[in-house]
Amino acid sequence: MRGFYISGAVAACLVVLLVSSAKAADSHAGYYYPEPQTREIYTARSRTLPEASRALRIAFVTGTTIQQFEHPYPPQVAIFAKGNEAEKLIIVGLVDGRLDTLYRARAIFANMTAAARQLPAFAEMGVQDTFTFFDLAKMLGFKKITISNGRDFAHRVVIE
Repeated sequence: MRGFYISGAVAACLVVLLVSSAKAADSHAGYYYPEPQTREIYTARSRTLPEASRALRIAFVTGTTIQQFEHPYPPQVAIFAKGNEAEKLIIVGLVDGRLDTLYRARAIFANMTAAARQLPAFAEMGVQDTFTFFDLAKMLGFKKITISNGRDFAHRVVIE
């Protein structure tokens, strides 16, 4: 009987460690967005740029945010980078009912792809018709993108 209790205690410790490590793996879930209900892996066609850095990723997010404030209407999403190296891109909807399904999230990514394809770098590389926003994210060194309505929907894209 004693061996059973030791095994049970060990099992309980393992469960606590697994739950703790799962929470540590995404410390932003429950703070910026709910736990993602859907996930996908995107195998990028691009490579991370040699000059990709934390500073470059933060500059990208800052530039994108500033562009939103140049419109005559309030920003529709908040965009920010988190993680020690700012390797996690987070997009949270600021308007109820606009970013509440996987399909709407993919539509936002499609719009971001259209904008990315206008970048001179894509034209110089000759990839403006094939690369997506996810390829741009890979080039900048982002490893995860989480998009959420900030209420009850979140989707995660892991970029490989």
